[in-house]
Amino acid sequence: MTGTMETMTMSDGATVAVYHAQPTGERRGGVVLVQEIFGVTDHIRDLCDEYAADGYEVLAPALFDREHPGFEADYSGEGLARGVELARQLHPFELSMKDVQTCIDTLAPAGPVFVVGYCYGGSVAWFASTKLHGVAAASGYYGSMIPAAADEEPKVPVILHFGRHDHGIPMEGVEQVIAKDWPNATVYVYEAGHGFNSDRRKDYHEPSADLAKQRTLDLFRANGG
Repeated sequence: MTGTMETMTMSDGATVAVYHAQPTGERRGGVVLVQEIFGVTDHIRDLCDEYAADGYEVLAPALFDREHPGFEADYSGEGLARGVELARQLHPFELSMKDVQTCIDTLAPAGPVFVVGYCYGGSVAWFASTKLHGVAAASGYYGSMIPAAADEEPKVPVILHFGRHDHGIPMEGVEQVIAKDWPNATVYVYEAGHGFNSDRRKDYHEPSADLAKQRTLDLFRANGG
């Protein structure tokens, strides 16, 4: 790991842990990287380090710190159950949005800020493109809340990544997002399942992960990064 865990005071006064990775070489911009329901795990920290190696200063807030400080889980049944409980019952989604906004505001003075998120964070990335301020572009991976919010037009360029074989996000919902044909939104469908970006998961699909990452970098670079 090349980054460090730090703390940040959020808009409600809470102190939340944030993984902070500094860019390698010339700084291209800032990235707020939003976690899966499993917390700021070693996988999430690895992703932060990868974006830092690409020239971005990265912040990844531990969104569930108020309810479960230091929460990190593997993909087992117990960890999954606790992550679902935190995401769907104990932690207000609006607080996640506010914490991401605080991270955006922290990075913004130094240049353009981008948002990328995975699973739970993929939904956050979509809403960042429709609701938050100071976002140059966003990339959301397999966010399950997106189809139900497809009527909200993105204010900034956003790309979405879904797996055709994702049992938790039926293709009917993805097709609803595609049908909206928002000028700022591009939807990509991969021959993969849920979580295809994580090499810790059984559904990891390296070709899809590599292509989605390149598309994300291309999006950032086309919008000031």
